[in-house]
Amino acid sequence: MEEILNKIKNHIEDMGNKKFINNLFIILIGSIILLIGVSFFTKEDKNVEIPTRTVEELPPKNDYSEYLEYELATILGKLKGVGQVDVMITLEDSIESIPATNTNKTIETTKEIDAEGGTREVNREDISVQMLSNDNNSLVVIKSVNPTVKGVIVVAEGAEDLTVLENIYEAVKTVLGINGNRVQVYSSK
Repeated sequence: MEEILNKIKNHIEDMGNKKFINNLFIILIGSIILLIGVSFFTKEDKNVEIPTRTVEELPPKNDYSEYLEYELATILGKLKGVGQVDVMITLEDSIESIPATNTNKTIETTKEIDAEGGTREVNREDISVQMLSNDNNSLVVIKSVNPTVKGVIVVAEGAEDLTVLENIYEAVKTVLGINGNRVQVYSSK
């Protein structure tokens, strides 16, 4: 290794402006040694355990408010300074499902001329809508629209600290995409 470095150094010295090149070479060698030292001392454990949830822990997906409450409580509980968290979310409506339909539209236009030379135009429009179902005779849903959040109450350990309270408040607003006047955060007993 030292032999290669000496050959590189000799080649660079022959090129001219020796002092500048020597300084550049010293900086390069120092940087390499520094990078090796930093990477040696900051090795992280590659076996980081990622928390997983079992199927039993997750609330049913059809109860949207319970699902949101569970997910929000889980993420808020991971914030620094936050202990046990309870969340209550109220919704404006329920989940709206838009079914797939087969729509047929027929437009019929009739022009009539009477004996006196007058004309009359008659327009008739027929629309038939048929809901599509699958083999199980259940409706095919093309889109589900989640309801809007009406309000959120968070009760958390550690919320008596104003920094923690503000972090919880901002996290709830960000995650749910709602205005601050719909969020209340309280400290628990």
